[in-house]
Amino acid sequence: MRIGKQDQPFTAISTSDAASITVRGKDLCSELIGKMGFTDYFFFMLTGREPSDEQRFFIDAVLLSIAEHGLVPSVQAARMTYAAAPEALQGAVAAGLLGCGSVVLGSTEACGRFLSRLIAESREKGLSFEEVAAGNLAAMKLSKASIPGFGHPQHSEGDPRANKLLALAASRNLAGDHITMLYAVQAAIPKAIGKGLPINVSGAIPAIMLDIGFPLAALKGIPILARTASLIAHLNEEASRPIGFVLSHHAAQGIQYDGE
Repeated sequence: MRIGKQDQPFTAISTSDAASITVRGKDLCSELIGKMGFTDYFFFMLTGREPSDEQRFFIDAVLLSIAEHGLVPSVQAARMTYAAAPEALQGAVAAGLLGCGSVVLGSTEACGRFLSRLIAESREKGLSFEEVAAGNLAAMKLSKASIPGFGHPQHSEGDPRANKLLALAASRNLAGDHITMLYAVQAAIPKAIGKGLPINVSGAIPAIMLDIGFPLAALKGIPILARTASLIAHLNEEASRPIGFVLSHHAAQGIQYDGE
């Protein structure tokens, strides 16, 4: 049974033979290993182009900003999985990543698509960013939809990671349509919902990344890649200083049974 389109059986990322490995047209051993950093290689594999200095700077900055945030759900899932299956590091990493969704990690992509949609609407209708932001927020309030990229349960006075990234963008004169729209939404929020909300890191990252030319379809890959590094660090610590079963015990103690 044929499922989906099957008329383009090609890949432009890599190939290999008995003597060589080619990635995006370059020989892995003679042209890439030892000559290209991992951030550059990530962008190169993703797009087929080497990053500019500006792209490299901000990809590094956002990966660093989103990698670690303490014992968040993804870390707890990974450490408890590793405690139960210490032979499966890869399974524990996967357990931590499988929760990448609309609330945790995946909100970067949601905000990126939100900003892109507002920009497209502005161009199609000939409206200002401010008009589009206000109109969309009013509709979202009626439908009780959350505003991706804004608010934080812990950093209620402002996400320090977002503030730093946006300050870096300002200092390097990066102010494209996505950052501009992000600020337009922020300015419209108090009138729309009756109070202000700070920009969080999942708002700053997509605005910056899209303004430097990062692919929209790959935005979720930023927190996935960054958090993978963090999970490996946590699992390395779990091997020598285990807390997985401590977390499990506290969960059992903290939840009360109310069934029959």
